[in-house]
Amino acid sequence: MPSTDDHPRRRPTMRDVARAAGVSPMTVSYAYSRPGRVSADAAAKVRAAAEQLGYPGPDPTARSLRRGRVGSLGVVLGERLTYAFDDPQAARFLSGVADVCASEGVGLTLLPTTGAETDVQRIAQAVVDGFVLWTTSDDDPVLDAVAGTGRPAVVHAGPARAGLPVVGIDDTAAATAIGRAAFAGAERPLVLGFPVDRDRQRLLVPAPEVGPIAFPVTRHRWTGMLDAWAEGGGAPEELRLATCSGNDAAEGEEVAYALLTGDDPPDAIAAMSDELALGALRAAARAGLTVPDAVAVTGWDDSDAAVPAGLTTVAQSLREQGAHCARVALGGEVAGVERWEVVVRSTTRADQNRGTGA
Repeated sequence: MPSTDDHPRRRPTMRDVARAAGVSPMTVSYAYSRPGRVSADAAAKVRAAAEQLGYPGPDPTARSLRRGRVGSLGVVLGERLTYAFDDPQAARFLSGVADVCASEGVGLTLLPTTGAETDVQRIAQAVVDGFVLWTTSDDDPVLDAVAGTGRPAVVHAGPARAGLPVVGIDDTAAATAIGRAAFAGAERPLVLGFPVDRDRQRLLVPAPEVGPIAFPVTRHRWTGMLDAWAEGGGAPEELRLATCSGNDAAEGEEVAYALLTGDDPPDAIAAMSDELALGALRAAARAGLTVPDAVAVTGWDDSDAAVPAGLTTVAQSLREQGAHCARVALGGEVAGVERWEVVVRSTTRADQNRGTGA
């Protein structure tokens, strides 16, 4: 006959602790969940009995099921996990989410996706109370997976799909405003942008050849910048779109340098982010071009690096937007449009057409 040591030891229960401490199970429960309702003497007895029995405390999973919530907010990145720490704008956004999580006493669960078939199942099975989705594409199946959970959810900057609310700025209006500053006095303008779809291929095409754009942020910013060029009388075929695979300054520099030293160098670059714009500024310096005389450059986000670079950019608070998203996902606020403004500095040719929006 096997010894008792061959069998797994039974996990002590709350009733075991109550029996050992000489108190009621309710007193043990209150000692963990509402310690203010338990006398110091009773609490000491519970702690001593729990330590003697090896009782770790109430099962958090069972407790969360009784409360109807698990105490964590999920953020779906749509990027590799390291993006949350490497990208300065994603870090700002997540800081805003974390601010609200801290004030509400809930945890933060990062849920990166890679486009794999397992993404949908993993997101649908995530043990969270609600979801915040970082900007993604119109055709991302994760959107339907999140909506299908029935839990509160919000999308940052779009897309507005599957009935999910959206928090962000009016990207088209902001792009028109920054485009006016970027293209002032330009003859060979270029938009240095984000990917058009989840394939993330690099492209270089004139406006008439730009096809469907699945990422709302890319689509809206491209539309606004094209509108700005048309406002000044520019022909669509004169404006080109060069896309990068992601929001990376090194890649922005690589793409911009190839164009600035090519046969038809741009004399204005409107970048869809400060990271890409900072790469373009480094490319211009490598090519021996003066900014803004030879080439004007604008960015987007008004990051910490924008000020020392003298970068004309769109200012928005991603930290505030992250906080707004978190409040919506936790049921404390409704979605809405955030404020933005164009900050004109020394990388553009004319201090004009300042714009703001709500």
